[in-house]
Amino acid sequence: MTTVPTVRTAPTAPTAPVTPRPDAVGVSHTRIEGIEKVTGAARYASEVPFTELAHGWLVLSTVARGRIRSIGEDAVRAMPGVLTVLHHRAAPRVRDDVVGALGRPDPIVEVFQHDRIPHAGWPVALVVAETSEQAREAAEALVVEYDEEPHDTDFHADKDGVYTPQDAESTKGDLDAELAASAVVLDARYTTPEQHHCAMEPHAVTVRWHDGRLEVHDSNQGSKWLADDLAQLFSLDQSAVHVRSEHVGGAFGSKGLRSHHVAAAMAATELHRPVRVALTRRQVFAITGYRSPTTQRVRLGADEEGRLRAFAHENQSLTSNLREFVESSAAYGRVMYDAVAHHTVNRVVPVDVATPTWMRAPGEAPGSFAVESALDELAERLGMDPIALRARNEPAFGPVSGLPFSSRNLLACFDEGARRFGWAGRDPRPRVRREGRWLLGTGVAASTYQAGAAPSTASVTAEPDGTFTVRITAADVGTGARTALTLIAADALNVAPGQIHVRIADSDFGAAWVAGGSMGTRSWGWAVMSAARELRERLTLTGGEIPEDGLTAHADTGALIAALAQKERHSFGAQFAEAAVDVTTGEVRVRRLLGVFAAGRIINPLTARSQLVGGMTWGLSMALHEEAVRDQASGGHVGADFAGYHFAANADVPAIEADWVDDPDPDDPVGIKGLGEIGIVGTAAAIANAVWHATGVRHRDLPIRPDRVITAEGRRDERHA
Repeated sequence: MTTVPTVRTAPTAPTAPVTPRPDAVGVSHTRIEGIEKVTGAARYASEVPFTELAHGWLVLSTVARGRIRSIGEDAVRAMPGVLTVLHHRAAPRVRDDVVGALGRPDPIVEVFQHDRIPHAGWPVALVVAETSEQAREAAEALVVEYDEEPHDTDFHADKDGVYTPQDAESTKGDLDAELAASAVVLDARYTTPEQHHCAMEPHAVTVRWHDGRLEVHDSNQGSKWLADDLAQLFSLDQSAVHVRSEHVGGAFGSKGLRSHHVAAAMAATELHRPVRVALTRRQVFAITGYRSPTTQRVRLGADEEGRLRAFAHENQSLTSNLREFVESSAAYGRVMYDAVAHHTVNRVVPVDVATPTWMRAPGEAPGSFAVESALDELAERLGMDPIALRARNEPAFGPVSGLPFSSRNLLACFDEGARRFGWAGRDPRPRVRREGRWLLGTGVAASTYQAGAAPSTASVTAEPDGTFTVRITAADVGTGARTALTLIAADALNVAPGQIHVRIADSDFGAAWVAGGSMGTRSWGWAVMSAARELRERLTLTGGEIPEDGLTAHADTGALIAALAQKERHSFGAQFAEAAVDVTTGEVRVRRLLGVFAAGRIINPLTARSQLVGGMTWGLSMALHEEAVRDQASGGHVGADFAGYHFAANADVPAIEADWVDDPDPDDPVGIKGLGEIGIVGTAAAIANAVWHATGVRHRDLPIRPDRVITAEGRRDERHA
């Protein structure tokens, strides 16, 4: 006898044309998982419980270049609780030709495959024990002897070995001729130091074999991305790896496939039990990537009215001797300012360090500091208002690409920001405002970040109880993506947000873009919207009837994204800062920060503002505090912890205002542009420009430390003596 499934009608299932809901997109909502997080109920990668859990502790090299001569594992294996020691003579083989969704992973993931040491902090062993304390004690007792070789970790301008990677240079017009014909020329060099992600949650992973699959509980920016890379590395079918990353305490570009994932998988395979590897903060500094230092030369040539005839930006950053990574700072100006001649190039120099990686607004963050500082210097020489100079060089089309902008409301950001900040009453002369021991100044800068989209898949199920379940391999790294997707689904289905249950961060849900490039919510939202609309149409055809096992619609946005009209899609913004400087102590205090952005459709104003304020806070930190220092003798970091690596604390951060102007794009079916990264762009330049306005001294090197302020003040006094 054939069983007919029970069919129920969902009382709130949409069966009519949808109008925007007043309680979904565009309305502020607190995070869906917020209570779980503040009460401690949300479990992160190092907190998921398992029976028979073993703990691994990585041992990192103490030399910057050489070979392993010996590993004293026998003594360590005899220590209490020790289960195994993995190293290059006792570890599974992995592939060295993996190419994943984001290209080739850093070769550091090919752990324990050879005896070579390419940089300080290279993983040389994993000690696994019954408890974390036993693993750490044994790892610290492991004696590794090396045959050292000379190393070079130094980075500076014009260093030997610099080269130009493929597709890293862009040229339009005759730069030399336009510079020669310019009434005013600026030629200046700017530097930014090595910087680190410093996510609140250090990297951690728990791995076990379960029902014939490698099960991974992790902190990452893309579970499917990680699962596919791991499958390739261990020569497994993609279906044999299952990755989940329910909650992530920050990432900023650093949480992709790393050596601790691979080491944990090796140990779990050998021991046939779950293995957890959680990195210390010092290990995070050593092996999970960072932003390369940069040295940037900017040349600008303008006529008497401030129109740019020449725009040149040459950027140099470092890369490792393992894998090329380019901090593409010179790309910033390619969409920002028009000029008759345009030349931008990114160059790299390989040294004996770990490979840099993406870090919040890669390229744009350091690039904007150089370009926006240079624009301020040019405005000073021309006797022009810095906003007026930028407006005069506003392009109608992409200055290099020639493509039309999908929308470009940068001038509206400046207008609104200037009104709210009180820019019109500003005395442009430097060093004229004082309050007691403090010199006061204000500065401004522009910002931009790309607004791309990548193919993603999603499914939406209408449940018999009137709720809807969304499944997508998104990642919520602290941005509020889970909440934003709930609102997008509710809007598309025309139901209350409370009827939506969003499940994310599970590689079994299919391919989806990672949390990166300010493309996450845009890419995932498009897929969720498409699946929801398909489901809505099917519900309309069935009169709202839902089978007992639910009704599911799937979406794959690959073809839709490929068919998008070719336009230059970017968010834009204007950053305003007020700084107070004590030239006696060198202390710099930011008193006000205001950012106004044109960033497309705002899904959740509450979390959107949070993202912008977070980015601007990081920009403040970049301007005044952050600087990783290497010991050239050892090749390692000095002060690789939160005591030695300074970033802005509560007392350093003023009340920050972030807002936006209307930024519609009638040709864009999603309208979202992303907010994760644009907040940091331009902030450091606005603060540096404010410091110049306060003191009359230009700082071209970040961070603007007290000693640099005092030194610059001394030089100023000498010039005026």
